[in-house]
Amino acid sequence: MRAFALLLAILAAQPLLAQTVRLGDRYYEIALPADPQNAPLILVLHGGGGNPDRTARVTGLTGVALRKGYAVVYPAGTGRRLLSWNAGYCCASASRNRVDDEAFLTAVIQDAQARFGLGKSVYLTGMSNGSMLAETFAARNPALVRAVAGVSGTMDTRKVRVAAPVPALIIHGTADTMVPYGGGRGDASLTRTDFASVASVVQAFLAPWGKGLTQTSRRIDRKDDGTSVSITDYAKGRNVVLRLMKIEGGGHNWPGGVKPRSDMDMTQEIDANAEILRFFALHP
Repeated sequence: MRAFALLLAILAAQPLLAQTVRLGDRYYEIALPADPQNAPLILVLHGGGGNPDRTARVTGLTGVALRKGYAVVYPAGTGRRLLSWNAGYCCASASRNRVDDEAFLTAVIQDAQARFGLGKSVYLTGMSNGSMLAETFAARNPALVRAVAGVSGTMDTRKVRVAAPVPALIIHGTADTMVPYGGGRGDASLTRTDFASVASVVQAFLAPWGKGLTQTSRRIDRKDDGTSVSITDYAKGRNVVLRLMKIEGGGHNWPGGVKPRSDMDMTQEIDANAEILRFFALHP
């Protein structure tokens, strides 16, 4: 009996494996911490052509987030073969068909909270096309989002206005040939989109905070990998409300994750998972 009780205690302490939840004709995958009651929730949006399983593997975010008490949700985009999100000016069939992905994300949040007893704190992050939608959703639904982190993707700042203050972390490489740091059409882009610049996204998220922001900068260059990271913090009082991590020489990838291609430039200076969770922890 004692051994059986010990086994139950060990199993109870383990985080639940990811499970698939159907919402109509769509789905999301969720991984729960050992104690999901009132746990904060992170939505992780895959890039164009990606999917929840692949994004979980490439980023490696699930395990580290669970250990910090977050529930992690990977929603799925739409498409026959290659899944994508409708972030306005990108991408693929989701954009062409004007899929209401903002409504879908809202439904995912509400369902996960009700079904698993999660808390009201919601955070968004995403890669590429997923970053575009994460930023767009946060901009248009700031009351639902504690903070957002975009990696290698920029929302359409020509059409999207940030409705109210929402903390934002932006991670982007200057050698990104898919979504150029300075904006415009990427040389290796699979779409003909004229992407917004990172600078315009920074300004869009700073605008609702008004005047009185302080700005500090620092640089990381500890590895001999051909990259360095310039970090600029914008703070309101003691609270960092926007952090820009400009990866000099960085490509279109998730820093610290699995390289999409062996020849792709990926910085060793930072780990996106650590940086995202560190920023989210500033905004409980």
